[in-house]
Amino acid sequence: MAQVTGIGGFFFRARDPDWLKTWYAEHLGVDSAPVWTQQAGPTVFAPFAAETDYFAADRQWMLNLRVDDLDAMIARLREAGIAVETRAEWDAHPEVGRFARIHDPEGNPIELWQPGSG
Repeated sequence: MAQVTGIGGFFFRARDPDWLKTWYAEHLGVDSAPVWTQQAGPTVFAPFAAETDYFAADRQWMLNLRVDDLDAMIARLREAGIAVETRAEWDAHPEVGRFARIHDPEGNPIELWQPGSG
C-alpha cells in the first residue's frame, strides 16, 4: 500500500518572502536554498481542536522545529534580540522533551522542541 513517507515542504505566505527566508536561515539554520536537508527524526502531525489554547487563536498553524540543544538555541536567539518564551509546564514530561516558543518577524508562531528520551 502506498503511503506518505514524510513532510516534503511547508509553504506559507509572507509579506517579504526573501527577507523572511534570510531570517529563518540566520536565526534558526533553516536554509532553503534551494532545499533544506534536515536530520531524520520524529515528526508530530496533529490537528488541534478549533478552541485550543495551545497556540494563538488568531493562527491556524504553529511550526514546530526540532533542535539538538535548546539552551544554546535560546541563548543565541535572546542574544539576537528575539523574545523567547519558556514555561515549566511545557517541560513537565522529560520523556517528551523540552519546549520554547518564538515568533518570526511576521508574527508566525514557532515552537522549538528538544525531544526527550521517550
